[in-house]
Amino acid sequence: MQTHFSDAQLADPQVKDAEKNLRLCVHCGFCTATCPTFVELADELDSPRGRISLIKDMLENDRPATVEVVKHIDRCLSCLACMTTCPSGVNYMHLVDHARSHIEATYRRPWPDRMLRRLLGFVLPRPRLFRLALIAARLGKPFANLMPSRLKAMLALAPARLPSSGMIKPQSFPAKSQSSGLRRVALLTGCAQQVLAPEINAATIRLLNRHGYEVVVAKGAGCCGALNHHLGQQDHAFARANILAWAHEMDGQGLDAIVINTSGCGTTVKDYGFMFRNDPELAAAAARVSAIARDVSEVLSGLELIAPTVPNRLRVAYHSACSLQHGQRITTAPKDLLKRAGFEVVDIPEGHLCCGSAGTYNLLQPDIAGRLRDRKLANIARTHPDVIAAGNIGCITQIGGGTDVPIIHTVELLDWATGGPKPAALG
Repeated sequence: MQTHFSDAQLADPQVKDAEKNLRLCVHCGFCTATCPTFVELADELDSPRGRISLIKDMLENDRPATVEVVKHIDRCLSCLACMTTCPSGVNYMHLVDHARSHIEATYRRPWPDRMLRRLLGFVLPRPRLFRLALIAARLGKPFANLMPSRLKAMLALAPARLPSSGMIKPQSFPAKSQSSGLRRVALLTGCAQQVLAPEINAATIRLLNRHGYEVVVAKGAGCCGALNHHLGQQDHAFARANILAWAHEMDGQGLDAIVINTSGCGTTVKDYGFMFRNDPELAAAAARVSAIARDVSEVLSGLELIAPTVPNRLRVAYHSACSLQHGQRITTAPKDLLKRAGFEVVDIPEGHLCCGSAGTYNLLQPDIAGRLRDRKLANIARTHPDVIAAGNIGCITQIGGGTDVPIIHTVELLDWATGGPKPAALG
């Protein structure tokens, strides 16, 4: 694609990166076949190719975002399926992130939308506030039909029962056995996951300890910053805190890896090096952090698992989260681990398409998210599973709200299979 940015525009590193990606796009259209919003809406402007044209026009002419541009960029899930299919190597993730920051800087949203986005960006990354919000949501559920569609969707996603607080204080969990390979790892405990499903972190720690890892929860680390980043809120305060916390551990007793059990967070942490590339104080530390960030399945895949103890060969439908398969290009490791642990693993038809969760997408775009969830649930039903496994809390919440089939994190099944407790969701 031809571009016509001025030298003054290209002096901005963000614009220069955007221009490079715009030039790579040849408008071949391969991305349209795997884009969930194009598949559902059949609108060219709701495809990656169409959005790239809108972004090019907006950035090249250095103009504020318009209502039309905002509508189609907001409809993007950032599932990154387009990056998997793009033959030209366009980094659409960086391009759409830049577009979102430009929108937030130049476009004044209607006040209800503006307030909702600020509220989500403030509450969700803070576990204690998020827990209070969910308690309030439970009280509001009886009045859901009287509320606007977005608030109704938020209430629908709120769990009927909250687990007990799963906040893990900074500490070290010693290894239960000795093994070759990695020895000391930091765990990202996250934000929303601690409230919605604290059993995921507990299972991860048990599983890693059992296989010879010391697990550290670093002081000062918390939310990865992905929710704010994808809302176009660019202060990166949460990411900065994580970088400083993990750099301190790396410079102290050392870290072999930073383990992440929420794939949406993993995609962002692995991109810290790019996000802070122009920050003179944090660029080097951010690059070090990104270099050792690993999804939990990556860490475990090189190990010999403890002999499985699960008596039943459960049929597991594996849902591959977009942030894992497209964002991190991890496709086979989780399935291989489940098979090695004694489970029968089946692929879900149309597995490349998003379930509609996508961070805050199911709260901000409930209609499209609902259509995608229904499509995903219909495909899951075709596999007749005993249980659904996924590696991302957002997907687990989104899919779990529409099915009676238990859906749990991959590590919970692996923990159970190698000596841990049976997941509560399995009864």
